[in-house]
Amino acid sequence: MDRECPARVRRWDVGGNRTGTGDRRTLSCVVEGKRKTSGASTRRKSSGGKKGDREPRTWKQRLKRVTLWGLVTAVVMGLLGVLGFYIAYRSIDIPKPNDEFLTETTRVYYDNGKSEIGQFAIQERDSIDYDEMPQVIKDAVVAAENRTFWTDSGLDPKGILRAAFSNAQGNAQQGASTITQQYVKILYLTQERTWKRKAKEAILSLKIKNQLSKQQILEGYLNTIYFGRGAYGIQAAAQAYFDVDAKELTLAQAATLAAVLNNPYSLDPRNGEASATALLGRYQYVLGSMQELGKATAADVTEVRDALPTFPKIKTNEQYGGQRGHVLTMVRKELQRLGFSEQDIDGGGLKVTTTFTKKAMNAAREGVAEERPEGFGKNLHVAVASVEPGTGAVRGFFAGQDYLQSQINWAVSGGQAGSTFKPFAVAAGIEAGFELKDTFDGNSPYYPPGGGRPFENQGNQPYGRVNLTKATQDSINTAFIDMTLAIPDGPQKIIDTAVKMGIPPETAANPPYGFPASSPGLEPQTGVSLGSQTVSPINMANGYATIANRGVRADAYIIEKVEDANGEVKYTHKVTDDRALPEGVSDDVGYALQQVVKLGSGRPTLGLGRPAGGKTGTATNGKGEVSSAWFVGYTPQLSTAVMYVRGKGNEQLKDWLPSYFGGGYPAATWTNVMERALEGQDVEDLPGAANVKGEAPTDGHEPAPPKPTRTREPKPSKTTETPSSEAPVTPSDTASVPTDEPTTTPTDETSDPTDGPSGLLGKPTKTPKPRQAPRVRAGRRRPSAA
Repeated sequence: MDRECPARVRRWDVGGNRTGTGDRRTLSCVVEGKRKTSGASTRRKSSGGKKGDREPRTWKQRLKRVTLWGLVTAVVMGLLGVLGFYIAYRSIDIPKPNDEFLTETTRVYYDNGKSEIGQFAIQERDSIDYDEMPQVIKDAVVAAENRTFWTDSGLDPKGILRAAFSNAQGNAQQGASTITQQYVKILYLTQERTWKRKAKEAILSLKIKNQLSKQQILEGYLNTIYFGRGAYGIQAAAQAYFDVDAKELTLAQAATLAAVLNNPYSLDPRNGEASATALLGRYQYVLGSMQELGKATAADVTEVRDALPTFPKIKTNEQYGGQRGHVLTMVRKELQRLGFSEQDIDGGGLKVTTTFTKKAMNAAREGVAEERPEGFGKNLHVAVASVEPGTGAVRGFFAGQDYLQSQINWAVSGGQAGSTFKPFAVAAGIEAGFELKDTFDGNSPYYPPGGGRPFENQGNQPYGRVNLTKATQDSINTAFIDMTLAIPDGPQKIIDTAVKMGIPPETAANPPYGFPASSPGLEPQTGVSLGSQTVSPINMANGYATIANRGVRADAYIIEKVEDANGEVKYTHKVTDDRALPEGVSDDVGYALQQVVKLGSGRPTLGLGRPAGGKTGTATNGKGEVSSAWFVGYTPQLSTAVMYVRGKGNEQLKDWLPSYFGGGYPAATWTNVMERALEGQDVEDLPGAANVKGEAPTDGHEPAPPKPTRTREPKPSKTTETPSSEAPVTPSDTASVPTDEPTTTPTDETSDPTDGPSGLLGKPTKTPKPRQAPRVRAGRRRPSAA
C-alpha cells in the first residue's frame, strides 16, 4: 500500500525524478528541505547506501582529518629538510680562507668611476700559530665575544632566529653571535644578510665544529678578525695600536683589543674623545668578564681598569699621505651613515664612486700652496671646499695639511663663520618684508632697545642710515643688529633661513645632512648674523650654492654610487631639489653679494674675471681675539669657501699673520682656487636684483629720499668785461640721476666684527722674514684690508 506524503511533500523516484507516487521501498519525502526516507530506504542507508546519502562529518571528524594530513605533511617536509641538509652538508666544502679573503678590498674612485683615489682594508695580516698567541688575548677575546666558546656547539639558534627576525623587520642589522659563526662569516661568506646566507653559515659552522678543534677555530679567528686601522689578525692589531708583537701584549692591551672588536671604528681612540670614552666602557666590561670567568684576578683588574693603556704614536700608512687620507676618512664615515657596516667597508669588495674630481681637488691644493704665507708651519690651517650649485656635489676640498701630519680635516671641522653668515640674515630680512632699499641704523655704537650690550662697527665707525645693499657691501654690523631686532623673532628666523639654505642646525637633523651634520653655537642670539657659531667650509660653500642656484637647495654629498663585489648597485645618490627661497628673494641676496665683490671688501676677487658674488668675514673668540678669516663666494658653476685659522682653530690671527682680513689671504686664495677649478669653462652671468617688494614688518626703515640735484654757479668769463648779470651761462655740473639706491663708491674699509684698520694693503709693509703679505699674481688687484 502506497504511503502518502504530506501536502508540502514532493515524491521522487529512485533515479531522482519527480513523480506523483512511488514504490514503497523507494519513496522519499522531502519536507521543508529535510529528507525523510521510509522503510527499506532507511534500512538501505544504515547498511551502506550511496555516498551521496551519507550524513555530513562532524567538526570533530574534520579536525581529526586535518590534523592527520598536517602530521603527514610535516613528516614529509621534515624528511625532505633532513635530506636537503644532508645534501648541502656534503656538497658545501670548507674553502681556503686566504683565497677568498684577499679579494674583498674596497676601492674608492673619483667621480668618473675609473681613476682610483685609494682603498680600504689594506691586508696587513701576519698569521701566527696558536702557541705563539699569549693566553691573555685568547682569554680576553673569549670573555668579550663568546663566553661559552669552549663548551658550546658553535651555533646559537636563538641568536640566528633573533637576528633573522630583526633584520626582516627592518631593525638594526644583527649578525653572528658565536666566535665560530663570526669566523665563518668573515672568511667564507659575503656580508649580505639573508636567510640563504644564514643557512649556509649554520652549515659551515657545524662542519667547522665537526672537523676543526676549538683551538684551531680560535687560532683562525684571531688571525683574520678585523681590529680596525686596516689591521686583520691579532699580530697586525698589536702593532697597529701598541707597536708591539702579539706575544708582548699586557692584560690592559689585550682587553683593549678585545673591546675594539665590538666596533673597530667607533671604539678607536684615535677618532676623538667620544670614541675613547666609549672604548673605556667596553674595556671595563671585558676586564669584568675576564674576572668572572676566572681568567684574571681581582687585583690585576683593579690595577688597570680605571684608565686605558697608553697608545704610542703609530706611523700612518703611506697610502694615506697628502689629501688621500682625508678623502678616505670622509668616505668611510659617509658609508657608515648610509648603513654599510665596518665589514662591508673593509671586507665587502665595494666599488665606491665619489663626487670628487681631480681638477677641483688639485685646484684646492695648488691654490693654497701658492697663496699660503710661508713660515707659519703646522699652526696655520687653510681649509678650502668647493660645492656644485644645483646638485650639492662636493667637487674638491683641502683639509689644511697632509693627513700623515694631522688627521684633522679643517674643511669639515670649520671655525667661527664671522660676517660670512650675514647673507642668511639678508635673505631672512627680505622674506620678512624688507626690501634692498629699506634703511637701518648704521651708527656705532648701537644700543639695542630694552638694554643689553652695545654693538660696534669696525673702529666704531658711524655710517648713519644705510640701506640693506650698503649694509651688506660694507659689512656694517650695527645695521644688521637693527634689522635682526626689526624682524619678528629675528634671531630664530635667521637661523631657520640658514637651515633651509643648507646650513645644518646646532643639533643634527633627522635625517642628518651636511659635513658635519651640526653647527655648534648656532643659537637664537641677537648677534647671530655676526657669526660666532662654528660652521664648516663645506657647509658654508653649500649654503652659498643655494644663492648661486637661485634659491633651490641641494644637500651636500660625497658618494655618487656604491657597487658590491659582483657589480650590483647597492646605493645611488638622488639629488634633492628643495626650494629654500623664492627666486626673487635669492636674486636680491645675490645682488647684494655681487656689490661686495664689485665695490666692497671683496674687490680683490675681481681678478677672477668672471661675474661672482661673495662675502668676507672675520670672527673673534671669547677673549676678543681674531679667531678666523674667511672668503666665501660663487659663480653659477661653483661655490667655494676659504677659511684661515690658527692652532686649535680659535687662536689669535691679529699681529701673527701679516694680514688677518677676509679680503687678504682668504680672498687671494679663493681667486686662485676658482681660476684653476673653472679653467676651460664658459663665463656665465649672474642674475641682477629682482627688487622684491614687501611690507616692512616694523616702521622706521623707509628708503632714504633721493639726493637733490646740485648745480654750480656759472663762472664769469676771463676774456670779457660783460657785467656778471649778463655773463653767458655754461652747462651746469649735476649729480647722477637719483635712483632707489644711494650712490656708492668703492670702499677699502672693512666692518667685519674684528676687521682691523681700514685702507688698502697697498705696498706690503716690511715684516720680518719669513712672513709676507698675500702674493698678487699678474692681472690681479692687491687684496684690500678686509
